[in-house]
Amino acid sequence: MSHWLLKSEPDVFGYPDLERVGREPWNGVRNYQARNFLRQMMVGDLCLFYHSRSKAPGIAGVARITRAAHTDDLQFDPASAYFDPISDPQQPRWSMVEVEAVQAFPEVLTLDTIRALPEWETSPLTRKGARLSVLPVTAEQFGAALTAAGLNAVGLERAARP
Repeated sequence: MSHWLLKSEPDVFGYPDLERVGREPWNGVRNYQARNFLRQMMVGDLCLFYHSRSKAPGIAGVARITRAAHTDDLQFDPASAYFDPISDPQQPRWSMVEVEAVQAFPEVLTLDTIRALPEWETSPLTRKGARLSVLPVTAEQFGAALTAAGLNAVGLERAARP
């Protein structure tokens, strides 16, 4: 199982929204490196759901991949903000996955707190200027985030298996 971090602006789509809808496509990613990370995701992988561009950016909960990478249909919709007129339906440029809510954090684990965790020292998330919306996370980083939030990493991973 791999671990990931998915960023979303909470005023656009936050972790409470994911809990409310249950499952949601993770679409609209328009960065090639982030897209390539999406294409590596497997059903059952766990993701830290990160609230960006908020008063206190940080991890709000855990999500699970329920559908592996497939074509992001928004690239073909001229009415979508994510429309890509150059993308070819025979060789789609953009992908998406589907995620579901697993466990909300008791409170957002702030970026300042994450930066203080030694396991996160080398993460692109804790470096200034890191802008990718999808990042790989090591098992150690994932576990440290859960522990810092007061959650049991082993129990959560067992309960989250499909």
